Amino acid sequence: MPAVDLQSQNSFLYPANTVERAERSLVCSPFNLCLFIAMRHQSVPVGAIALDSGVKSGYTKRLLSELACDNALDWLIQVGILRREVDGQGITDSFRLTPLGRQVIEKLQLYPKRSASWRDRLYDFLTRTFRLPF
Repeated sequence: MPAVDLQSQNSFLYPANTVERAERSLVCSPFNLCLFIAMRHQSVPVGAIALDSGVKSGYTKRLLSELACDNALDWLIQVGILRREVDGQGITDSFRLTPLGRQVIEKLQLYPKRSASWRDRLYDFLTRTFRLPF
């Protein structure tokens, strides 16, 4: 149940557990913070994130196939951090941050040393595995 922040028309207030889940999912993802910083300014296609180009650009922590990359990005869509870019023809293969994603990225930029603990990874795994299908 998000509420509009009256100080800024561009930011929303999210429940603390929503922000915590989004932050945990982000730090447990196979992507580096610089990918999400790039997504703040422009949409990024999956081709620039997957395979060698993702590692060379510093977007990924390790080499990812296009399928693994798309699955990880889809999870971040379900959490509420990302959205797919849409053009006049329909949905594209590019991704952009949501307002929740912008808030989490701003927080992680202020505290860049946040890394995933074993507890974060376990909780993220359980959340992904046992979530309801709707």
